[in-house]
Amino acid sequence: MIDLMIQKRKGVHLMKRIAFKNSRGLTLVGNLFHIGSNKIIIMAHGFTNNKSSNGRYDKLAVALNTLGYDALAFDFSGCGESDDAAITAENEVDDLNSAIEFAISKGYKKISLFGNSFGTLSCLRCFRKEVSTMVLTGALTDSMNYNWKDFYSKDQLQGLETDGFFYEKSASGRLHKISKQTLLDFEQINQKELVKNLTRPVLIIHGDNIEDAEELQLLERSKRAIGLMPKGSKLEIITGGKHGLRAEWDTVISLASEWYKKH
Repeated sequence: MIDLMIQKRKGVHLMKRIAFKNSRGLTLVGNLFHIGSNKIIIMAHGFTNNKSSNGRYDKLAVALNTLGYDALAFDFSGCGESDDAAITAENEVDDLNSAIEFAISKGYKKISLFGNSFGTLSCLRCFRKEVSTMVLTGALTDSMNYNWKDFYSKDQLQGLETDGFFYEKSASGRLHKISKQTLLDFEQINQKELVKNLTRPVLIIHGDNIEDAEELQLLERSKRAIGLMPKGSKLEIITGGKHGLRAEWDTVISLASEWYKKH
């Protein structure tokens, strides 16, 4: 276990590199930003991303520490430093449930979730009585149909037909296993089924940049979803933001912080 000290103006934050198992016996690796709180926010990253999420999750975690919460950002199986597996919604649900079990085993009394993009799907599917609330950015709340030819090569898509999967290398060098089910997972979402078991308010944050067709489609679905969610749930729209809200991340941190303090 590697300990790293992160110095900030408002204090010292201890980040521990941790590892725990999912129910399939695979090792998941995470960063636990630890200040000794009994409250924790567990963060689920986006599609083929990792626990740092290009630095966004590190920055959010430190802000949450400042508010008095511990934070855990972990790599889903098949991503970052975690063991290899196909990136599927089912696997990510198992991974996030395992992270929640890990937090419970460490004595945390209040657990909340934060999810981005594909990671929001596992957050919604992992809701349980131990989860106080969740904040979702670029949320995937209903079926999405992508033209995968715009994302993957002819050879890669042919690999789905011959082998049932292919590997895609990320900028970090990590090979991500993409299966037939990976792509079907975006389509096989029933909004009413997805949100019917929620009993706590949810905050959804989207951008509305007119040049980002994907985010606009996700936003329209979230507008419908918010009406099906528990009383007090809220949809925040950041003007001009694109999917991932990289340029608006300070605003995301501010909105999330106020939400967690309230809920």
